[in-house]
Amino acid sequence: MIRVGIVGLGFMGRMHYRCWKSQPGATLAAVCEANPKVLAGLGSAPKGNVQGAADHVDLTGIQTFTDLDALIASGTVDALSITLPTFVHPDTTVKALKAGLHVLCEKPMALNPAECDRMIAAADEAGKVLQIGHCIRFWPEYAVARDLVNSGEYGKPIAATFRRFSTAPNWNPDNWFADESRSGGQPLDLHIHDSDYIHHLFGLPTAVSSIADPPQAYISSQYFYPDGPAVVAESTWRMAPTFGFEMSFNIVLERAVIVYDCTRAPAYRVCPDEGEPFTPELPIGDGYTREIDHFARLAAGETLEPVVTPFQSRETVRLVLAEKQSAREGRRVNL
Repeated sequence: MIRVGIVGLGFMGRMHYRCWKSQPGATLAAVCEANPKVLAGLGSAPKGNVQGAADHVDLTGIQTFTDLDALIASGTVDALSITLPTFVHPDTTVKALKAGLHVLCEKPMALNPAECDRMIAAADEAGKVLQIGHCIRFWPEYAVARDLVNSGEYGKPIAATFRRFSTAPNWNPDNWFADESRSGGQPLDLHIHDSDYIHHLFGLPTAVSSIADPPQAYISSQYFYPDGPAVVAESTWRMAPTFGFEMSFNIVLERAVIVYDCTRAPAYRVCPDEGEPFTPELPIGDGYTREIDHFARLAAGETLEPVVTPFQSRETVRLVLAEKQSAREGRRVNL
């Protein structure tokens, strides 16, 4: 039984709370939250752009800290979920790893590759698990789509498009998302989900070409692969609050199209050249529960097929920074 702590009880911290409370082989032993406004609001429903975060956080029987050093010194946990703003990911992760704790750190890994390298080095030196929360790699529809593409059953991929549309994330008490120096802006916070999945599905592209509005609250990127496929992804924080949230993709294979749109019913279909469209069987759970289960099993000492590595997460940060550079400078950027 591994003992887990959560550092940060904002929207994603409450998502991790929901998952850890139902995770076999783990107990949520401690939380750390320094913001009294956040602690005061734990009895009400959270604000966020997706469903699934806990409507109510009950800290009965869970040790509560307002200082990370005190949590670490207490010896009450074996692993931490770090769900803090991006700019503090490196220092918090390195501190936890040096203290001998396994770490699941939310995405993006950090604001730049150099900070990612510092986190990787600390994990290597400590011999502990470091997993970055790229939940889309674990999301059932995306995971099954990758398996189907890799199987070759419907031929090679020809093209793929990805969309991720949301209202601006203004629900945080100090709105750190709006500060690019702390969040990396929309491309590094929202768009990175699809950039990372494209990296996971097709490998790292050789170059990117992107366009964006000046604050990069909207970005559209083309990813170049010498032998194909043709790949485009767009994302935005500019949708009206009444719009809700959309994540979707179309993956065109030689003999089928894989379609997913969370706003439609059925949301997921495979449309073959011959025969009727169908929805494949999907694994149980969502991307958050499945990524936390993967991390918990690694932390407990199981040997598993890698889904996301720290270096891959580092390279995804490098990819998104290349997209931001391309949009800023109006030119194609090689990786």
